[in-house]
Amino acid sequence: MISGRMWRLAAAGAMVIAAATSTAAQTPEGASAIPNADEVTAEKTRVRHLDAISVTATRNPMQAFDYPGMVSVVRRGDIRMGQGSSPDDILSFVPNVEFTSGPRRTGETPSIRGLDGADVIVLFDGARQNFGSTHDGRFFIDPSLLESVEVLRGPASSLYGSGATGGVIEFRTVNATDLLEQGQNAGVAASVGYQDVNSESRGTFTVYGRAGHRLDVIGSVTKRDSGAIRLGDGSELGDTDDDIVAALAKAGMAIGDSHRLEASFLRFANTATEPNNGQGEGGRLAPGLVEKAIRSDTFRVAYKYSDSREALLDLDIVAYFTDMQADELRLDDEGLGPRGELLKRDVGTVGFRLDNRSRLEVSKGISTTLTYGAEYYRDDQVGAAGSGTRDGVPDAETAFLGSFLQAEALLGEASDWLPGHVLVVSGLRYDEYKSSGQGARSNEDGEVSSRLGVSWAPTRWLMAFANYGDDFRAPTINEIYLSGIHFRLPLGDGLSLANRFVENPDLRPQKTRTMELGGGLSFDNIFEPGDSGWIKASHFRIAGENFIDISLEQPPVFGLDGLLPECRRPGACDGRTVSRNVSEAMLDGWEIEAVYESGRLRVTLGFSSIDGRDETTGEYLGVLTPDQLSSNLLVKLPEIDSVAGWRLLAADSFDKVNDEDEERSGYAVHNVYFSWLPSVASLKGMRIDLGVDNLFDKAYSRVFTGAFEPGRNFKASASYSLRW
Repeated sequence: MISGRMWRLAAAGAMVIAAATSTAAQTPEGASAIPNADEVTAEKTRVRHLDAISVTATRNPMQAFDYPGMVSVVRRGDIRMGQGSSPDDILSFVPNVEFTSGPRRTGETPSIRGLDGADVIVLFDGARQNFGSTHDGRFFIDPSLLESVEVLRGPASSLYGSGATGGVIEFRTVNATDLLEQGQNAGVAASVGYQDVNSESRGTFTVYGRAGHRLDVIGSVTKRDSGAIRLGDGSELGDTDDDIVAALAKAGMAIGDSHRLEASFLRFANTATEPNNGQGEGGRLAPGLVEKAIRSDTFRVAYKYSDSREALLDLDIVAYFTDMQADELRLDDEGLGPRGELLKRDVGTVGFRLDNRSRLEVSKGISTTLTYGAEYYRDDQVGAAGSGTRDGVPDAETAFLGSFLQAEALLGEASDWLPGHVLVVSGLRYDEYKSSGQGARSNEDGEVSSRLGVSWAPTRWLMAFANYGDDFRAPTINEIYLSGIHFRLPLGDGLSLANRFVENPDLRPQKTRTMELGGGLSFDNIFEPGDSGWIKASHFRIAGENFIDISLEQPPVFGLDGLLPECRRPGACDGRTVSRNVSEAMLDGWEIEAVYESGRLRVTLGFSSIDGRDETTGEYLGVLTPDQLSSNLLVKLPEIDSVAGWRLLAADSFDKVNDEDEERSGYAVHNVYFSWLPSVASLKGMRIDLGVDNLFDKAYSRVFTGAFEPGRNFKASASYSLRW
């Protein structure tokens, strides 16, 4: 349930924007965009009406506001203003997107609408990132290399296949053409930055150029070094030391007027000294210090054919290989193995995707875009500990083959009795998969995913939408084939108990049915010529069948008189960890996003709420989060070539837990920032960014996280770019 206090906060913000826009009329261009912060100084006298464009939602460009669902786009300018050092910093203000598992970047894992892990698809320029680990992060990428991030919240298996039950997060790296203006052919940029909460220093160097309209290249390298993290309660999260090198190399070539080839290489390498469980607090609570060598390489080749004169052929092909390695060298004898033991987890993903668009004019006022194609990808995982196998990291592989068809139909004037425009997005996909592990039965199946989304805009300022999706998620190789020891607990007198992983080759695919209803208002020229505002809200319900949940089963060990007698026999009180199917589950929640933009101000508002239950037992289920309210107030100061802003993230108290230890108090975290982009000729190309995160040094902890979050963080960066 959404608490009354959070409801009132969200409703108040929504009513402010709705009331302000109730008498205005929208211009034909649609909802107003949030200008890129890099363009602020060039927009001193007017607001840019360039709405955020979504590509991930339908694989066809469309205004995010018009999509029959909820999708958010974070642009490069906003990434740079926030001076983010991890994906969590970029996405923490997106409604119903949460990063849990502690403040170490090696342990951060994302969730969307209460679903995490394999229920969220992560893409780097279209290449899948399928790494999965119980106590490590899902993916690794440096914000300095990004042009934008798009988050699609809600069902997407009909287009993306297994795992899109929660949604899709797509990171797009920067191109040379993103950095060059008309008439410019080359450039070089350098920047340095520092934040004090973990003594992190950063340096980035980028070179880029193009030869006419045929060839463009870019190369960028970022180096980061950081140490112990100072937390909001005044303590330090020790055993934390990152040494990061991130790099991007990309080249694109136009062949004729309709063909384009692109090749890219993306790397993230981090040598970190921290506990084996990077999501824990460390020290005596999570013993076992290791040196982690994390390396993520993504190789990608893409081809595109597009000709405005050709209605039936608009082709995209991408082939990729992702190599993810997480090696851990034990630095002490406090863990489950001896000092000097090397633990390995290697996951390789090879994939191929082809999709084509055919645009048809069905009749006057009715146009249709058909998007169809096929996809194949295979994951291979290898684990090792010393010279043997590694507990909890099975040697296994899984392969997927899918085909899909999506139809987008735009009805101009729907009918005489139904005014306005109607957009219908329907999709169907079939996937087959097979997973196999050493010495175990294979797990294979075939599944159909479907969706239907409809949005109706009876006027230029009002839209309503409904969205339904049947989705599936295949069990992962880690869920099926886990074996070995999960952890040991000392009982005293030289005794200990073990909790063991148990394989479950009989796991069935997780299936969900999502129903979503929502709507939006969008206006221009509200208080002054050129300003704009919009608000969009959604309510969703996710019904799950065969929901995959990891169950930790542990028999009682202690009684009133201490250790139970039967537990003195070796193995008698050992527990087990096993993945199982939950027969019925239900998740439901709310999302609200709103923006107001003028020549002087930009105000954004976000609200999210999520609840989840096992319908059979009544227990809470999913990565649930408290009701959250986010806001961002940006003030444009063209007189001094600057912008200044304030961000708020407020969370209600949280008690949707099965274990009282997981309850959390409410909190409000304030961030402030300032950016200076001088326009005078002698300083052109320079940029200064300043900021303070957690301004009031709030001690708070997010859900399913043992440690507090970072305390007050002063940050600064300076950059200079030269283009010619």
